[in-house]
Amino acid sequence: MLKPDASWVELCYNLMMADTRITSDPKVMFGKPVIAGTRITVEHILRCLAAGETPGDIVADYPPLTRDDIAAAQAFAADHLARESVFAAE
Repeated sequence: MLKPDASWVELCYNLMMADTRITSDPKVMFGKPVIAGTRITVEHILRCLAAGETPGDIVADYPPLTRDDIAAAQAFAADHLARESVFAAE
């Protein structure tokens, strides 16, 4: 039997946690995906990371967030992109 390495286990955990940590409600931030119980969007977290902020920086700036919330936002975005359809240009 194959023993999964730590990174694989962490990835699976993050994907499972994304399901419970990310919510979408038309009455909150126009239905954009947010961290549950907050108005902090997945998009905002990803933009902070893209700007060079570390998960620790984001958690320090937004006390309601945890590092697991940041990982859940990343997993949510990756899962969304994995389901995206791509069509060849003609």
